Amino acid sequence: MSKKKKILFVFGTRPEAIKVAPVIKEFLKNKKSFKVVCCSTGQHREMLDQVVDFFDIKLNYELKVMSKNQTLSELSARILISLNDVLSKEKPDYVFVHGDTTTSFIASIASFYNQIKVCHIEAGLRTYDKYSPFPEEMNRTLTGKLTDLHFAPTLQAKKNLLKEGISKKSIIITGNTVIDALLSGVQLTKKYKDSQIEKLKKVVTKNRKVILVTGHRRENFGKKFENICSAILDIANSEDVQIIFPVHLNPNIKEVVHKALGNHPRIYLCEPLNYPAFIWVMNAAYIILTDSGGVQEEAPSVGVPVLVMRNNTERPEGVMAKTALLVGSDKKKIILNVKNLIDDKKLYKKMSETQNPYGDGLASKKIVEYLKEHSK
Repeated sequence: MSKKKKILFVFGTRPEAIKVAPVIKEFLKNKKSFKVVCCSTGQHREMLDQVVDFFDIKLNYELKVMSKNQTLSELSARILISLNDVLSKEKPDYVFVHGDTTTSFIASIASFYNQIKVCHIEAGLRTYDKYSPFPEEMNRTLTGKLTDLHFAPTLQAKKNLLKEGISKKSIIITGNTVIDALLSGVQLTKKYKDSQIEKLKKVVTKNRKVILVTGHRRENFGKKFENICSAILDIANSEDVQIIFPVHLNPNIKEVVHKALGNHPRIYLCEPLNYPAFIWVMNAAYIILTDSGGVQEEAPSVGVPVLVMRNNTERPEGVMAKTALLVGSDKKKIILNVKNLIDDKKLYKKMSETQNPYGDGLASKKIVEYLKEHSK
């Protein structure tokens, strides 16, 4: 009988936790073949805990690397030093990282230093602009250089990796695990009692179109985010519109948003939503305005058009499929495209009914089955 392979998952932010949760659950179904260990760096401590609780993930390690106003260099150093102790103790066969966070990049370096194989979920996303998004573009690019198995969500992601000289044999197209998480989350929320959902039900009014707004990208800090807030304020002046804006905890966002939008009767500002509440409000939304990557992937599965408040995206499949549209941080462009979606029923129908190009909900199974077959 072959020895169990030890899988160490390393994640630190809420989006990572959402997207690795279904993969962890799938590995746990295969206990004869794999032993699963989970390590959180705590890069997004409060928001991460919500997801861990919702999906019932057991954390074996919590590194708690965050400190107030620390730089990326300080954060990177803390993760590298703390994680090295975990790797030395556990000696996993594979380390799984996800996406484009500082946690993923540094976990990949730490694994490389310890000569442990790296598996990258959501591999191959690129904008080919090193500062957009910052620092995510270089995080995922450099992670790709250290990765042994690239689990690419789409054909385009695979093409990006091939262009960079990555071996075809090490790239596996799976679809995006965020769709697995969303479909699982939709089922879980049916039985999930949640105070945030109950509060949202009281806030949302049936006679108004809900526009869900999310924003957190460093590249939008400062003037760009002020422009975005100005556009939202203008949009909220329409009587038939209601804005729901879960505000990121980062002071660079929180202070600007509350100052600009805090006193409008049709703008509801709230703390970051837990994952089930976010699923609920996505379903209730008419349009989503976001600079998030994951939301671009999730929204098509609930039939909601996405306006992406960035100048480029590492997820071009949605733009090509017409489920998403790039609007940047330009006030006039944001306002115009929201108005177009509200006024033009044919345009709205086309964007909202297009099939999701990011996956079918089976990505996690494909990842586990591949490793079962190739790790003997």
